[in-house]
Amino acid sequence: MKEEKVKRDKIPPTTVARLPLYLRCLQSMQDRRIDSVSSFKLAQLTGHNPAQLRKDLSYLGEFGTRGVGYDVDELIRQIGKWLGAAKVRQVAIVGAGHLGRALCSYKGFINRGFSVAGIYDVDPAAIGQQVAGLKVRHIDELERQNLSGSIEIGIIATPAAAAQATADSLVRARVRSILNFAPVKLNVGAGVCVRNVDLSTELQIIGFHLASLEHGITSDCCS
Repeated sequence: MKEEKVKRDKIPPTTVARLPLYLRCLQSMQDRRIDSVSSFKLAQLTGHNPAQLRKDLSYLGEFGTRGVGYDVDELIRQIGKWLGAAKVRQVAIVGAGHLGRALCSYKGFINRGFSVAGIYDVDPAAIGQQVAGLKVRHIDELERQNLSGSIEIGIIATPAAAAQATADSLVRARVRSILNFAPVKLNVGAGVCVRNVDLSTELQIIGFHLASLEHGITSDCCS
């Protein structure tokens, strides 16, 4: 366990960000019963160069056979292990508006090792409604529900004005990781991981690249 911790500390964030893309591509190959893939082909399919892909995978261990490539099933297992997909992780969604309801109904979570355990809000009009088979509950119930700490991830799908209070509630409920869709910086203290998803910013970046194309400038918009 200590050796794995040392290895995890050395994996760059940019590599971690690329691993889900590699995994998604490999799972598509697995569905098509493809047994092995070369670093060149996998890099081509994911939009990265082979040297970068081999370096990324080297952080996880020694994989692949020269002249043969990577075993698809084994590489899926290894990347999944490092991404924590070996266990199903419970997710709480806070915010029962359009975004929260869409996320709650998304079927792709379970295929990637995540299960929506509950959806929460503070609006009396939303409390008690059914969303994708789950009853919308008041956020105050989350702290009582999560005494065992089984819900590890919280998704904030609230307006910006409510995001910090929501984060505070998640921290009190012993939620260790937060995916924040609200366009505001959160203060959560040490020991809690926060990832921010700003959809408006991403659209503006796409707008920049579209404007570049309109001016005859070819730009690489892939992250």
